Amino acid sequence: MQLKILPTIKSPDDLRKLNKDQLLKLADELRHFTIETITEIGGHLAPTLGVIELTIALHKVFNTPEDKIIWDVGHQGYAHKILTGRLDKFNTIRRMGGLSGFLKISESEYDAFGAGHASTSISAATGIAEAQKHNDKDFRVVSVIGDGSMTGGLAFEAMNNAGHLKTPMLVILNDNEMSISPNVGALNTYLTKIVTNPLYNQIRTEIWEVAGKITFGKKTIQKILRKIEESLKNFLVPGMLFEELGFRYFGPIDGHDLPELIKTLDRIKDLKTPAILHILTKKGKGMVTSSNNNHDYYLDAVKFHAVKPNGKVKEEVEENNSLPQKAPVFQDVFGSIVCEIARNRKDTVCITAAMREGTGLVPYANEFQSRYYDVGIAEGHGVTFAAGLATQNVRPIVAIYSTFLQRAYDHIVHDAAIQHLPVIFCMDRAGIAGEDGPTHHGALDIAYLKCVQGIIVSAPKDGNELRHLLYTALDYTKGPFSIRYPKACSQNFDEKGQAELLPIGSWEVCRKSKGNTVILAVGAQVFDGINAAKNLSEQGIECEVVNCRFIKPMDEDYLQSTLERFDNVITIEEGVKTGGFGEGVAAWLATNGYKGSVKIISLPDEFVEHGPRDLLLEKWGVNQKGIEDIVLKQSESIKLQY
Repeated sequence: MQLKILPTIKSPDDLRKLNKDQLLKLADELRHFTIETITEIGGHLAPTLGVIELTIALHKVFNTPEDKIIWDVGHQGYAHKILTGRLDKFNTIRRMGGLSGFLKISESEYDAFGAGHASTSISAATGIAEAQKHNDKDFRVVSVIGDGSMTGGLAFEAMNNAGHLKTPMLVILNDNEMSISPNVGALNTYLTKIVTNPLYNQIRTEIWEVAGKITFGKKTIQKILRKIEESLKNFLVPGMLFEELGFRYFGPIDGHDLPELIKTLDRIKDLKTPAILHILTKKGKGMVTSSNNNHDYYLDAVKFHAVKPNGKVKEEVEENNSLPQKAPVFQDVFGSIVCEIARNRKDTVCITAAMREGTGLVPYANEFQSRYYDVGIAEGHGVTFAAGLATQNVRPIVAIYSTFLQRAYDHIVHDAAIQHLPVIFCMDRAGIAGEDGPTHHGALDIAYLKCVQGIIVSAPKDGNELRHLLYTALDYTKGPFSIRYPKACSQNFDEKGQAELLPIGSWEVCRKSKGNTVILAVGAQVFDGINAAKNLSEQGIECEVVNCRFIKPMDEDYLQSTLERFDNVITIEEGVKTGGFGEGVAAWLATNGYKGSVKIISLPDEFVEHGPRDLLLEKWGVNQKGIEDIVLKQSESIKLQY
């Protein structure tokens, strides 16, 4: 398709000058351009295809950036980026040094609030809208949230608060028919046209004003009118839940009918009350199946949610040929092992928070439907739900991305740890999550879990050790047990291998040495340590390498042995330094009189940008080369000072 209109859109001001036919053409071009670009370079495709028309309508009706649009999650934001002056840079999205895959305040004045985690947009929009009272401003505020994100409790907490405050704001519920909404017919469309008509709202207001002026039987008449109105709403209008929360409800309407969207938004944009517009869309419109079969639609929507590059674009990082490429990624290993466990242990269940595909649980969900729970985007509930199961001798395995488990921190502490319940937490995307960037990097889990009393914190070096740790966790009944692993190749995995029960707190010496340096490595960085030690050995420098698979508790017997054996201790972890594994080692050594030097290799004390995992680890020295550089520069080692 030849792009004629899209290249002329340098800002929403240009879009607002277009007529109806031009806007429809723009929608076609925008959908085509997005599909063509993202299938080539990779990224989140289906979510933004579902909101092409909505994005155009929002920027047509609202005076952005003065008016504020707050997007939930950010997967829907690609079209928004393109229409707000980032067309020429769009081919850099999610690439190191390029555009973020999410909304980012520092990237554009049109990005009113950062997005990455779900269910945040209504809370943020409420705060932005209320700020006008304090800053003597007058602008419109719109929150866009998907039906999936509405499962998060934060969304309803925000609506409850906004309804109470009567905050003038508009929430757009983008319902892609994969979760909560039935199909709608002509009647619903007709009703929407009626209730969005300014005349209707005027009449409704006048009726109540007249009723308020009646002196005789005033309360009785008002009561009757109210009951009539509520009865009609209950019978005719969906969304009474939102009405009860203090939001005027409009919809549902067709989210791909651009003229209708513009007309409806124009009618309700200036309401001085909390309002919600319910739109129905097709996630992945333009790519998903046109079949009426919901199952086919769901499969396609999942398939195109995020796509990998088609190979036409040269990757910045070549695969490390030293790694066994046949080994599956940790996520797939996890999925295989939990199926293996379930076949032998009927007391186990798996829980995830809307991340069946991402966590590798598709095979499990298919084979053990009655023992699989997807709680939706509600991580806190998922953890407390698991704790409840654990009180009844069910062994829950909770699979949640490291960065998303942060949202359930209080639940981990209060509901699992304090009660010493044996909930198993399997944290995918631990460390660098790649192109999704700082909102998805699992940099904090070691620090935020290590301080929780009674929890076991562990990390496997490879797929086989993940099996050992999962079985060890099931054997442990004194409290929660956490296992972290990256979005990366599992290095080694024998699908028919046998599990070993590991002594809690035990480390593994992977490479023995009589030299004066020891490398204490966590998780996938164990192989960095081994490879670094091999290279250093060729230069006459001998290093011992230890797989510190238990971050908490540590192997204190081994640490005791380091006091006299090694002059230099190097720790490496794919997590932040503060509160991390390395600091724990350093504190123990200092407390026990260690006189040597310690160097902690970790992620920096800043939010790491998006980019390929290997490149980011190289940038921050959390890899083989980083270890080698430290060892070769012993004179620059920082003396332990605690």
